[in-house]
Amino acid sequence: MDTPQTLPVLTDTELRVLGSLMEKSKTTPDYYPMTLNGLTAACNQKTARKPVVEYDENTVMLALDTLKRKGLISTATGGSSRATKYKHNFGIVFPVVPAEVAVICLLLLRGPQTPGEINTNSGRLYEFDDLDEVHAMLEKLATDETPFVTQLPKRPGQKEVRYRHLLGGTIVEDDTQDEPTRRAHTSELEERLSKVETELAELKEAFDKLMKELS
Repeated sequence: MDTPQTLPVLTDTELRVLGSLMEKSKTTPDYYPMTLNGLTAACNQKTARKPVVEYDENTVMLALDTLKRKGLISTATGGSSRATKYKHNFGIVFPVVPAEVAVICLLLLRGPQTPGEINTNSGRLYEFDDLDEVHAMLEKLATDETPFVTQLPKRPGQKEVRYRHLLGGTIVEDDTQDEPTRRAHTSELEERLSKVETELAELKEAFDKLMKELS
């Protein structure tokens, strides 16, 4: 009988870096694997992040080093760019399917979520058929030999339960309740802004590199 895998306990910074790599591998594949500059911008996004942070490249680099030692990320070189790039190994280290990766990614980046919020916010990470599929995926992730998520108690006035991941970090509470239609509109806008932020970070890095070569 196989021994269940033990989940690593990650810091808030490691969770943000890992979650950002997981997200960008699906939402902006043209910019993946990611440079340090692009990944830092992804971590510091003002959209689809809770809490919003302002990491510098050194902070992100330290998290990358520890994640690499844990086997959760690796480097990629080659292609037209000589810059070192980074990719996540979550689906290699753990036996998870794309739908499960999407759920875990959302919980890493946004904190505790209800099934409805996961269904709304999954966007380009994974297209769930319906809310029942989200419930089934959460149930599987919570009851596997190695559980990845756990259910949190309902808050006063809240109809849906929330789920959080079990990879460590700090739970950030949010007492605001959005309307479903507002959440759907916000999710679409967040996706578009996220892509623009990633593209700007890559363009800035290319410009800085060009200026160094010309100087």
